[in-house]
Amino acid sequence: MNLLLILPIGLPLLFGVLLLLVWRHPFLQRSLAVLSAALQLGVGVLLLIQVSRHGIHAVQLGNWPAPFGITLVADLLSSIMVMMGALIGFVMTIYSLYSMDSERAAFGYYPILSFLLMGVSGSFLTGDLFNLYVWFEVMLMSSFILLALGGDRAQMEGAIKYVTLNLFASGLFLAAIGILYGKMGTLNMADLAMKLQTIEDPRMMTTIAMLFLVAFGIKAAIFPLFFWLPASYHTPPIAVTAIYAGLLTKVGVYALIRVFTLIFTQEPEFTHQILLVLGGFTMVTGVLGAAAHYEVRRLLAFHIVSQIGYMVMGLALYTPLAVGAAVFYMAHNMLAKTNLFLISGVMYRLRGHYDLKKLGGFYKTYPVLAILFMISAMGLAGVPPLSGFFGKLALVLAALRAESYGIVVVALFTGLLTLFSMVKIWTEAFWKEAPTADASPDEALPPLVGAERRSLMIPIFMLASLTVLMGVFAGALLDLALRTGEQLMNPAEYIHAVLGEGGP
Repeated sequence: MNLLLILPIGLPLLFGVLLLLVWRHPFLQRSLAVLSAALQLGVGVLLLIQVSRHGIHAVQLGNWPAPFGITLVADLLSSIMVMMGALIGFVMTIYSLYSMDSERAAFGYYPILSFLLMGVSGSFLTGDLFNLYVWFEVMLMSSFILLALGGDRAQMEGAIKYVTLNLFASGLFLAAIGILYGKMGTLNMADLAMKLQTIEDPRMMTTIAMLFLVAFGIKAAIFPLFFWLPASYHTPPIAVTAIYAGLLTKVGVYALIRVFTLIFTQEPEFTHQILLVLGGFTMVTGVLGAAAHYEVRRLLAFHIVSQIGYMVMGLALYTPLAVGAAVFYMAHNMLAKTNLFLISGVMYRLRGHYDLKKLGGFYKTYPVLAILFMISAMGLAGVPPLSGFFGKLALVLAALRAESYGIVVVALFTGLLTLFSMVKIWTEAFWKEAPTADASPDEALPPLVGAERRSLMIPIFMLASLTVLMGVFAGALLDLALRTGEQLMNPAEYIHAVLGEGGP
């Protein structure tokens, strides 16, 4: 079991180094990248199975006892996220084989992607706030390189915006860590959770919690801190954008869920009410931005923001059902949102445009692509019987039980506008006739035909199938999500797994 906690970090580190060593051998580099992603996915599945069957497990690296050493912890939340992160990494590696140009591959795309996945897994498994900061920085460095790789003018502009805001968030995160350590003398999350149960004056902790909220809120792209995302996510190649959409903002949401269910729970009537308000505004502003755009990548980027609002809503309601529903919804969104970006990449390769006004006719010429788009789009909008419906239903039920009727109205309104945006893409890109005027592509692209097009459809088909399966098996998956919510709302098991006899 200890090995299963180390491998999600160790495997991408090992293969990242190997990929650097075979820099001049493209075929070998691509083969190793696929092998690494497949092994990491297998480890992620095994880890989730073990934690689901045997409970939370922790390992103390270097045999230093907690809270003094480096702690890795796998509970249901972190295990689900490790598995989902590995799944997205595997799918994106396959997609990149046929979508990433040789120049970017030669300049280190695959090793940097491996190091990014290492940072993601480390963020999910760490049991210490300072190490969470370290893993965030690993992700930031890797993601900045991927965003700027290629050196296009638009990419560099987006990369500067991205790194500036994220460096500010990292600085704020580090300052909050320093203040918290000065106050409590520890940064081990389980140790903090135990010590904060007996704190006499919670106001100082609430102030520190707001610093963490801003730092993680920037990384999760919640209102009003999301403006960097639609300004930068549309600039790199679509494979990079899809990785960011599926993974990076979800790490920020994971961090919010972790600290606001384990550590900062002293005044939930204040802190979580702020989260509820921010979640509502995140939903509305994101979906309104999406409704106003006709450039597919920008439209989908604003939907990243709006969907984050649903996850923050579940955390803010602060009940086992709501938190579990947020976890279920996050997993669903990683599948649907990533797939929509992948489909937009195929559309661009076929027609050379992301502008909906210059697209059309895909339903007649590429019906399979149209069906796969419809599955992911309707899943994102929450149309039954797809996975998004059950996630939104669970969130709405949790809000009704908590008598938070205002957020129910906001969630339903956002769902309707999400459906409107997806129908807009369908109408413009798939249903209407292909325009004949001004049909020249934005850039010179090699034709996408035959085996290459079919190969790009494989990861899209995989994600669309998983979206359907999440809806088919929603009962069992929601049971797992509810167990996750109950585990997060009762942190005694987590504390005991980390601290042993020193815990409650």
